[in-house]
Amino acid sequence: MSPEIVIGVDLDNTLICYDELFFRAAADEGLIDESSPRSKERIREIIRGLPNGESRWTRLQAIVYGPRITGATLFEDVGTFFGHCSAARIQTRIVSHKTPFAMLDGTRVDLRTSALAWMKANGFFDRFALSPADVFFEATRAEKIARIQALGCTHFIDDLAEVFCETAFPGNVVKLLFAPHGTDFSLPSVHACKSWQEIDGFFFP
Repeated sequence: MSPEIVIGVDLDNTLICYDELFFRAAADEGLIDESSPRSKERIREIIRGLPNGESRWTRLQAIVYGPRITGATLFEDVGTFFGHCSAARIQTRIVSHKTPFAMLDGTRVDLRTSALAWMKANGFFDRFALSPADVFFEATRAEKIARIQALGCTHFIDDLAEVFCETAFPGNVVKLLFAPHGTDFSLPSVHACKSWQEIDGFFFP
């Protein structure tokens, strides 16, 4: 594979799996019961339907992305993908739309520091041959897209189809949608993948 390839990857819900953690945190907060689906998207729908649902959902996100992020897991086969990239000397960069802080019960929670600590604990900066300098946090989606372009990414992997639909998203970047729960999204220029094994196979057939 060409050494000019630069693969950009989103972080939350693309590399980090939060489904079980959102379920557990929401149940602990009394927002859902044990029979609720273990899917972040469905949990979000349920909570937003409650009185003051939007603020409750915002608070839950601060809990999950902040103090409870240690309970999040890595999607299966992510390590295999980064191992293949390292062996092939392909550059990888992580570009995340993540604000610096969230408010939780009157206290500011540093979301970016929490994410970096999780990444360190899960081997990103040793087993995956990345460094903190390869991780970029952007406050807005527009800034995320600008960073993707500035880094010269030739490919980008994200779980949000909306990112690829932005008019500012570079047209020359190969778009891979990570959709572990399936998707009804269809765009000729977007490659939808249900697993990291499938993504790995896209680059290393």
